[in-house]
Amino acid sequence: MSEMKQAYTIKPQTVVASPDSSTTDLMFPIELVAPVVGMVHSFIRRALGKKSILSEVDVRKLLDQDAFSETFVPRSRVLEYLRRAVTGAGLVAESQEAIRRDSFVVGDALQLIEKLKDGSVNAVVTSTPYWAMRVYDEPGERLWADGEYCSFGLEQTPEGFIRHSVEVLYALLPKIASDGSVWWNIMDSYNTRTQIRGSAVETLHAMQGKDERSWKDHKYLRYSAGHSYLKDGEQCLIPQRIAQRAAQIGYYVKSTISWCKQATTPEPQQSRVSRNVEYILHLTRERTPKFNKATYLELPSDLGGRQSLESDKLSDFWYLPTSSGRDGHGAQFPVQLPGRCIAISTDPGDVVLDPFMGAGTTAIAAKKLDRNYIGFDVSAEYLATAERVLASMTAQQALFTARSR
Repeated sequence: MSEMKQAYTIKPQTVVASPDSSTTDLMFPIELVAPVVGMVHSFIRRALGKKSILSEVDVRKLLDQDAFSETFVPRSRVLEYLRRAVTGAGLVAESQEAIRRDSFVVGDALQLIEKLKDGSVNAVVTSTPYWAMRVYDEPGERLWADGEYCSFGLEQTPEGFIRHSVEVLYALLPKIASDGSVWWNIMDSYNTRTQIRGSAVETLHAMQGKDERSWKDHKYLRYSAGHSYLKDGEQCLIPQRIAQRAAQIGYYVKSTISWCKQATTPEPQQSRVSRNVEYILHLTRERTPKFNKATYLELPSDLGGRQSLESDKLSDFWYLPTSSGRDGHGAQFPVQLPGRCIAISTDPGDVVLDPFMGAGTTAIAAKKLDRNYIGFDVSAEYLATAERVLASMTAQQALFTARSR
């Protein structure tokens, strides 16, 4: 008799904590403090005076301000994070290197982002894991700045996921060209203590009450420490909260785009409407980034140009198809989405990064638009699929070109 595979167990990591009362003589540059406390330099100087170097007493005063709101480090860990940052304790500096253009790299997104040269990326186009919805075969656990050790998307609370999303955005900020853009596709979730499923089918069966397995029979077991105020089944407002924190760490939030999907997984809910929308956050380093609206009408529809249900005006409501998921990923966006984002915010020859590449949709769109791509993912299997799909597309294009001569 074959042995039953051991379940993948997710246990609470987020602890109930309050700030440490101890104080050291360490000093911190305002550029380091500002994104962690979520305040611009001018506000900090109004609160503390014209200082460029701040003491721990100064930081505590900022933590007590009405305007304080956490970004990617909770209030109880802000000083610990700053101390590590200035002393290098527990941190391994990643050397910047020229990661080859038109390449896929297997590994942790945060570690690989640190290796990119500053200002070398013209656009980031990505769809991150959804919170508390799916466990991947290669989850890639890591230690985050807030002290939690987990896979991205498997945090104990939506706040953990929001912090980790913002931590990735913070790492990306210096890597983006001054006129570059970030296109961050994210779906909202409903608060839950138990719903981690291996696929959309498992999720649907659970919502329909058709899952007759007991707790111990599931492949993925998630234990939760609960939430400070969200009740089970309550919407988390994750996209909006990520957007707010992105502004606090230095981005311009240009738009929150609603992507109305033409097909979605059925949700047999009797107490609320079904979800049919995901969101795309358009974030930039400058107030006036590289942006070409006219491309929207020039692009073919299968690459993100105007769709049949869309008007001639490029608005913040996009009616795009959903992906078939036939390449084994099951959660990728359609090529029209990265195609549109890339076309309106980059030029031919520019570099497009997807730190959560998956099955390679962003790379496919980039190559079709004559841009260069860089793709990261923790899953070697997904990137192997992306390599095959891209190689097939390149071969077909070469054959078509040869026949056209």
